[in-house]
Amino acid sequence: MSLNRFAVRQISFSLFVLCLSAVSAVADVMPKVFVDCPDCPEMVVIPAGGFDMGGGEEDNEMPLHHVTISRSFAMGKTEITQGQWRAVMGNNPSHFSNSGDNFPVEKVSWDDAQAFIQKLSARTGKKYRLPAEAEWEYACRAGAWDDYCGSNNVASVAWYGAFAKPVGTSSNRTNPVARKQANAFGLYDMSGNVTEWVEDNFHENYNGAPTDGSVWAGSAKERVVRGGSWGNTTEYVRAAFRHGFEPGTRSVSTGFRVARALP
Repeated sequence: MSLNRFAVRQISFSLFVLCLSAVSAVADVMPKVFVDCPDCPEMVVIPAGGFDMGGGEEDNEMPLHHVTISRSFAMGKTEITQGQWRAVMGNNPSHFSNSGDNFPVEKVSWDDAQAFIQKLSARTGKKYRLPAEAEWEYACRAGAWDDYCGSNNVASVAWYGAFAKPVGTSSNRTNPVARKQANAFGLYDMSGNVTEWVEDNFHENYNGAPTDGSVWAGSAKERVVRGGSWGNTTEYVRAAFRHGFEPGTRSVSTGFRVARALP
């Protein structure tokens, strides 16, 4: 009887090890970065988790509140580039349109971004969208509490400061994506280069903000922009900094990156 119990335990242990090996093997082959078509943006898998959202330098960054994102999602590895925009939309609205395909698209409104997303979704059969503001900050912070998205050293992660004194890193224009240091999730240019549209309506503070990472709708006309741009001072490229633009606004310093749900 004891021998049979011992045999059962050995078999059970062997099955347990086999299951762990299978799970590990699946995890190893699951892509953390993927594309849905040859000209599509590279997407990074962002794990579920929680973080404290907000800051203390501006009234609209308060109150600090905890957000729990219960499901992983995908976020663009970079801002949408001029090449990616052209592949989907057939044109290039950018002010710096002679720069090259790997420069971020700019002079696109929130409405323009929605048109791009609609066409990209139809092309791939996947449901792309702008990130929620909470998703954006969660992805920016990547499990840390740095001043900027990926570092406390702004020059290591951001193109910024064309109009700052002293002048920053940007050389008075946009720069190619993914040339600065990535954050811990493998995302580039979350701080600086171009300011990024997100889905949410702008609110004057975080009183009543959702705590589950969902989009915060509202009656305000403005939509939230995050991350700051090549022209901004260090204040504007902080991880917590937020602002609102009317959805029809087009600026030489404003672009976007996409997100989408995962199965």
